[in-house]
Amino acid sequence: MFRDVSPLIGHNPPALHAGVAVADLGGDGRLEFVVAGYGGPNRVLRWAGGALRDCAPPDLADISRQAIGLAAGDLDGDGREELYVLNTDTHSGVKQAADRLFDAQPDGRWEDLFSHPANRGVRNPFSGRSVAAIDRRGVGRYGFFVTGHGRPMRLYEAGPGGALTDLAPPLGLSHTTSGRGVLTLPVFSDYPDVICANENGPNFAFRNTGDGTFAECAAEYGLTDHEEHGRGVTAFDPGDGEFGLCWGNWDGPHRAFVRRDGHPAWKDRASPALAFPSPVRTVVAADFDNDGHDELFFNNVGEANRLFRSAPDGFTMLDPGDALDPEGFGTGAAVCDIDGDGVLELLVSRGERGAQPLGLYKARAAEGNGWLRVRPLTRFGAPARGAVVRAEAGGRVRVKGVCGGSGYLCQMEPVAHFGFGPGGRAERVQVTWPDGSSVVLLNPGTDRTITVPYPRG
Repeated sequence: MFRDVSPLIGHNPPALHAGVAVADLGGDGRLEFVVAGYGGPNRVLRWAGGALRDCAPPDLADISRQAIGLAAGDLDGDGREELYVLNTDTHSGVKQAADRLFDAQPDGRWEDLFSHPANRGVRNPFSGRSVAAIDRRGVGRYGFFVTGHGRPMRLYEAGPGGALTDLAPPLGLSHTTSGRGVLTLPVFSDYPDVICANENGPNFAFRNTGDGTFAECAAEYGLTDHEEHGRGVTAFDPGDGEFGLCWGNWDGPHRAFVRRDGHPAWKDRASPALAFPSPVRTVVAADFDNDGHDELFFNNVGEANRLFRSAPDGFTMLDPGDALDPEGFGTGAAVCDIDGDGVLELLVSRGERGAQPLGLYKARAAEGNGWLRVRPLTRFGAPARGAVVRAEAGGRVRVKGVCGGSGYLCQMEPVAHFGFGPGGRAERVQVTWPDGSSVVLLNPGTDRTITVPYPRG
């Protein structure tokens, strides 16, 4: 499936790399891979001159801290995404270095909002693992949901005057557990929900009630998986036009849950090969080869990675090719069509047990496989993370969510990427924003990227 194109990373020294996010930090419509540096600089990798080149300014490189998780989202509604960097210098409990919340300034600097005197009292003093952006009210302004490791979870939003507030307690989100992976998408309701894969305790499924508050319902849906130790969690397309949920368990059976028709509980339909335990970190869902079916990539630590195709009749194990990476200490991974040719790249961060370089892999897509990329925007012009895009093609409905956070420590590109197989194309595309507003595009064409603004009037 994949070939190794890591030499395209212009400067790629061994390091302790952690989470990966995909965002337009330059504010010019071009996406970059952002890599968390654990005890080294954070990196911002932009495609330029046929290679990925590090363009991180000193503020974002932030070489003095130990970054682990990343997420971008438009906190203040200015049309430009902020970047939350989760720092963790201890396994659990109180940490020394607080998180960063970087905001781009008119002069090109990046300012840490947590450094403002008004915000110092709400800084996150505890160890955590993942962070995700969520527009819980559908207004185009995002909060940052942060998992805690043995401490309460947090949700940071900007209040009047721009002051940051932790709203997790009044919204029903401040549960305490050893949180690992987090996913933010409308999975259980018509609004962005929160799914947490936890260790040493049951998973959480926070359903958005529609008024911006949340109700925990993992037991009701049969998703607690309380005897296992969750890591990465993602949404995938099982072939019926609705989201499935897949997560990896550390050295336990991996899961692939789908809805039961007419019943609130979900059913695990993981094949024996997919469920087989491994030391997993992140899980990524994407149609890498543009054949019209999602693949699920399991990034393991010191053991061969795995790849599965999801189809209505079940899962098929595939050969990852060069991305097998049996000696890789995988930590995070993210996807993006970074070179703009319609075929996804997979960036794998390594360094879980020792310094290693980054890995960049290019999917092999058959010539003639049609594709379409849909990029919804908020009312302010920022990426509409949490939007849902459905594409009808050849009698099937496919579904993609615009990523607010998924995998483990990571955030995918803010684009819905569809493959359609040989000569395929979409006849109808529906984009639904977090507030329920929607737009229908008829015969949008193929082999192109469409930017869809928020509907007015």
